[in-house]
Amino acid sequence: MKTRHLLVSLASVSIVLAMPAFAAENAQDFVDKAAVGGRFEVDSSKIAQDKVTDQNVKEFAQKMIEDHNAANAKLESIAGEQKLQLPVDLDARHKSELQKLRDAAAPLDQPYVEMQRSAHADAVSLFEQYAKDGDNAPLKAFAQETLPTLKMHKEMIEKIATTSTDSSSAANSTTPAVKTTDTPSPSAPVPGANSFTEDQAKDRIQDAGYSNVSKLTKDDQGIWRGQASKDGKNTPIALDYQGNIVSGKN
Repeated sequence: MKTRHLLVSLASVSIVLAMPAFAAENAQDFVDKAAVGGRFEVDSSKIAQDKVTDQNVKEFAQKMIEDHNAANAKLESIAGEQKLQLPVDLDARHKSELQKLRDAAAPLDQPYVEMQRSAHADAVSLFEQYAKDGDNAPLKAFAQETLPTLKMHKEMIEKIATTSTDSSSAANSTTPAVKTTDTPSPSAPVPGANSFTEDQAKDRIQDAGYSNVSKLTKDDQGIWRGQASKDGKNTPIALDYQGNIVSGKN
């Protein structure tokens, strides 16, 4: 009997380890995460509208308000029909990020863009997983229908981030120009104001396949630095404001 319980426990651990970093365990968990993410998109974009200067960023923020309000309303309707509860408030992490936007002085273009890049990476991961393996048919259909829009948003914000990075590099003669693409892989981390928290930076590094991530320290160039293991080797690790991960460089 003990052996059976041990095998069941080990199987459960294997399932957890195999799941994506940002995934839903069941229908209620999906509703919780999708609702919080959707509200964060709307609330952060409302704050950004009055504190960003780039017209492309302003238009993106307006689109987030419209698209995510529509998706949030649909999710609320389905959740009600399925007797599932919507969270009454944002979680601590999203509240903290909203407060940073409220407290920060304009312009907020770069912090808002970086928050949106991270948020849409999480959203696409969540909806992809549930669209494939969801345990509730109406919610699974909702995830499948909403996923293309989230992917479009992700492409839009990545393009905006690339354009703004290229413009900043060209305008600042003291900063080496860095050519970025939709899938950037620079040989060195890119300096810039970094909106990732230490926990977010650590999660991103772990999602890239690293383990044993040490305490991270952000240097005066906005780069999170520390140590991590991969393929059995311990190496210096760095994460820049664009989310690029560079290993082997101090």
